[in-house]
Amino acid sequence: MKMSLKITPLLTVMLLAGCAVGPDYQRPSMAMPTHFKEAKGWTQATPQDANSKGEWWQVYHDATLASLLKQVSISNQNVASYAAQYREAQALVGQSRAELLPSVSYDASSTRSGSRASGQRSVSNSHAADLSASWELDVWGKLRRTLEENHASAEASKAELANITLSAQSELAQDYFQLRIIDEKIALYQRSIAAYQRYLTVIENKYAAGSESRATLAQAQMQLESARASAQDYQWQRAQMEHAIALLLGRAPADFSLPVAKLEAALPAIPNSVPSQLLQRRPDIAYAERNVAAANAAVGVAIAGYYPDLTLSASGGVSSSAINSLFSLPNRVWSLGPELSGTLLDFGATSAKVEQARAAYDASVASYRQSVLTGMGEVEDYLVQLNTLQGEIAAQQRATDAAQESARVTRNQYDAGMIDYLDVATTENSSLSAQQSLLSLQSTQWVSSVGLIAALGGGWQADTR
Repeated sequence: MKMSLKITPLLTVMLLAGCAVGPDYQRPSMAMPTHFKEAKGWTQATPQDANSKGEWWQVYHDATLASLLKQVSISNQNVASYAAQYREAQALVGQSRAELLPSVSYDASSTRSGSRASGQRSVSNSHAADLSASWELDVWGKLRRTLEENHASAEASKAELANITLSAQSELAQDYFQLRIIDEKIALYQRSIAAYQRYLTVIENKYAAGSESRATLAQAQMQLESARASAQDYQWQRAQMEHAIALLLGRAPADFSLPVAKLEAALPAIPNSVPSQLLQRRPDIAYAERNVAAANAAVGVAIAGYYPDLTLSASGGVSSSAINSLFSLPNRVWSLGPELSGTLLDFGATSAKVEQARAAYDASVASYRQSVLTGMGEVEDYLVQLNTLQGEIAAQQRATDAAQESARVTRNQYDAGMIDYLDVATTENSSLSAQQSLLSLQSTQWVSSVGLIAALGGGWQADTR
């Protein structure tokens, strides 16, 4: 027996159209300068967040730092949380993709029921098995737009994971360099304390012999104790930096310690020019741009609410009171046919949803553009800071050398009996202060270099893939 299937002209048009309502995504335009103001030769960036950045911390050539930063992506709990959210977003993409395909379900039941009427008891059995399939035809592209939206959201989640990882790594690197500079400051005070203690011993002997005044003795005692107090102040600062590093590693402060060591890392030189794609490697910019794509797809999903849904469904099964005859031909039932459903009147609810989606898209575009502007501003800030620090540190180094030389001369003059100890104390304090200022500037320089790397999305090297 031959069977023919007739399809109405309207249904044919709907099936063949296959279009997706709503606007196709176009990355928002963004007016950008051709170069960075604070670095000659730096050029415009374009979105390249997928480029491999490698282990950006290798430019410092510090094995301890490298070992710590590698642990962040494994042990940091904030990173673990965002990694789980990314897996969740990926699963949602898989769910959306599955909704484009038919679904098949089954149902099987077996019941036994009884009743009593007029003193008579009756018992009946009922057995049934059904298999059904349904397929929502994506005539207007609602399901495809939903998949597009969820895919863009998953990419945004991936970028957010990269951003939180880079943020945690850069924060740890900054804490590490500050801790190492604090170690140097503590060592500087320890040397000063040892020198002040020697002077105090000499002055105490002179005071006992009557050749030195009580005021000089008090001055030496004050200088020594003041240095000891400052050294103690740096001890708790170091402990807090160590605690911060432990937390970034996902460890309790009590379970982590970083031994005192000299900072032997190499400070990377600021390049005169870089590849143009670096700024848009920033994961936060990629996150904002992917949110724009998701918002654009959401507009299409909302617009699809104006149109009806078309679903093809088929079902078949058997039903019988006796299980041994359940699958016999007379007990079989089936159904097949399309279903068209939609909204006739919603008093503007769908229009409001479309307007809401379009407003959300406009907001995401503004947020994306602001992210780009913020990124450019951060790069400019770090560049001008690092360029200025180079000259400032050089000047402070010369001032420090002069202060140390002045202290050396006054020590020799005091030992020769040419001047009072008050002059020695003054020059020693000036020398110590100059050395502290130099270390503080160097700390700022290390921290800013990490900040620049993070502002560029993970270094200024080209794609290492």
